[in-house]
Amino acid sequence: MKVGIFSHCTMDTIIYENEQYDAPGGPASYCSLTARKQKHDVNLYTKFGPNYPLEEFFKENKINIPDALSSQSTTRFKIELNGSDRKLFVENMCDKINFIENDNDGVIISPVFNEISLETYSQIKNSDNFTFLDPQGFLREKNSNNEISLKRTSLDLNNINAIKMNPDELHALTGLTGNDGIKQLQKLGIEYVIYTNKQEISLLVKDKLYTIHLPKINLTDTTGIGDIFCSTFVCTMLKEKDFLWALSFAGGAAQSALESKAFGLEKVPEKNALETNGSYFYNIVEFKQI
Repeated sequence: MKVGIFSHCTMDTIIYENEQYDAPGGPASYCSLTARKQKHDVNLYTKFGPNYPLEEFFKENKINIPDALSSQSTTRFKIELNGSDRKLFVENMCDKINFIENDNDGVIISPVFNEISLETYSQIKNSDNFTFLDPQGFLREKNSNNEISLKRTSLDLNNINAIKMNPDELHALTGLTGNDGIKQLQKLGIEYVIYTNKQEISLLVKDKLYTIHLPKINLTDTTGIGDIFCSTFVCTMLKEKDFLWALSFAGGAAQSALESKAFGLEKVPEKNALETNGSYFYNIVEFKQI
């Protein structure tokens, strides 16, 4: 199976408990490495500047990066972590991502900030069999200090098969909260609506809401956890065609990444770790009719 990923690679300055370090990241990196560890082929549609530290890493891991190199500097963020909360500042933006014709079985659209135009977005979602959207980058704006916040945004959701969002993103996209918001997305034609609220992860399919609960863990670096979840969900859906396995394995991958206590891309779990956790979640999924 082949997964296409549309997102900027980033360089992140991460500040945690008064310590600071720089690490390559972004959904482009986390989603790609996660998919490769699950034995999927990957086409990564991204942009990064000269001397980006993961260029050779991508090639060594057989992650295809067509038209990735830019003369502009790589997108850069500063991330201030406080448990599951964080402040995000954009410090530089690379070139926008172009649409490239492809033969992917599914795609993940996960912009970080303004790197995918609405025209390119339309081309992506109208060209593939299974399209997963993490809309965060479409919902963001920056203030005079370059701090990122969310804004109320209308977005064409036709031909989106699955979407993931947290409470703030759900409100920015729909103007609604909780079950009202996720049901509204379903009415717009999205078959799989994923709602993440800290340790509680829910999936709305038809008239049933399926929920798993991640264990309480002393959090360190949470950067990329959502990307690892998204990529695992898509990889499992493409392979198994079973949304409960996809939810369970994605939750298992997120748990494995958190339990590792690792920073940056080192937290991306191996396949056997997420399968163990995923099998556990599969047997304890809660569900209710809404």
